[in-house]
Amino acid sequence: MLIDIRSDTVTQPTPEMRKAMAQAEVGDDVYGDDPTVNRLESLAARMLGKEAALFVPSGTFGNQLALFTWCERGTEVILGDGCHITVHEAGAPSVIAGVQTRCIPDPDGVLSPEDIEKRMRKRDLHAPATSLICMENAHSTGRVVSLEHMDTIHAIAGKRKLPVHLDGARIFNAAAALGCGAQDIAARADSVMVCLSKGLCAPVGSLLAGTQLFIDEARLKRKVMGGGLRQAGVLAAAGIIALEKHTGLLTDDHRRTRKLAQGLANINGLNVNLDSVDINMVFFTHSHEISSEKIVKQFFDRGIVIHPPDNGVYRFVTHYWIGDREIEMIIFAAGEIFK
Repeated sequence: MLIDIRSDTVTQPTPEMRKAMAQAEVGDDVYGDDPTVNRLESLAARMLGKEAALFVPSGTFGNQLALFTWCERGTEVILGDGCHITVHEAGAPSVIAGVQTRCIPDPDGVLSPEDIEKRMRKRDLHAPATSLICMENAHSTGRVVSLEHMDTIHAIAGKRKLPVHLDGARIFNAAAALGCGAQDIAARADSVMVCLSKGLCAPVGSLLAGTQLFIDEARLKRKVMGGGLRQAGVLAAAGIIALEKHTGLLTDDHRRTRKLAQGLANINGLNVNLDSVDINMVFFTHSHEISSEKIVKQFFDRGIVIHPPDNGVYRFVTHYWIGDREIEMIIFAAGEIFK
């Protein structure tokens, strides 16, 4: 079996999840009749400290549904230039919500309060009104943002009576790293999206959570976007196990990631920023004269699947199926390839 460290989205559902999916009690979720979906949504809302939650097909769907629900068409959303919504969601805000994104620098996922305040606008003849501020925690860079910083951003938004949406795709990783509950992070935003298929082993699905009023509106907008699923309990059954059992396993992923980072840092010519290892991601560069194509192939020849570098930076991601033995194999393979 290949060791796949391209992302924590490559995880296969566990045998327990497959059994639960096969035996799931289902109904028509568009009518609100699927008991397994209803149970998942209630569980998620409780874990996130929100009034209600809504099951959606993907993280991108959940983020875009939040924008579509919060924002009037033609308004403007302030968010980071390195966040997932900006970089990896195919320009969807302009297509689905009909909004303009106003990006600011977000080194390590941290938005500058000063930059936000300078870019907040009211509608006039020349400018769209700011309708939403978005944060991301944990960030796509693998960094975790402090609760204190989130408080600052939420307070700025509150002064202008603007909502805050949190891309919390890996919120449980962030909670494990910060030593707090996911609800403590979610409390710093008015809506939050959580992925079940990033590191938690569920094969499909995310959740959008917020007030009951917000979720009622989002349910309508989900239908507009084509996300009104029918017997979705087959998928939700795996999501329940992901939330109940796999969120507590993320500290093991983080421990193994730090071991991987240290092992890579000990290899001559590899440059690893050990201080940046907050969750389950290791980023590194190298100084060897070897092409990225050859590096990817040499890892594959050793049974390890990796992504090519992004602007010269490699990313290795641990997850449920990467145990201590696999970590040792990855470090050994890297030592041979970069010797």
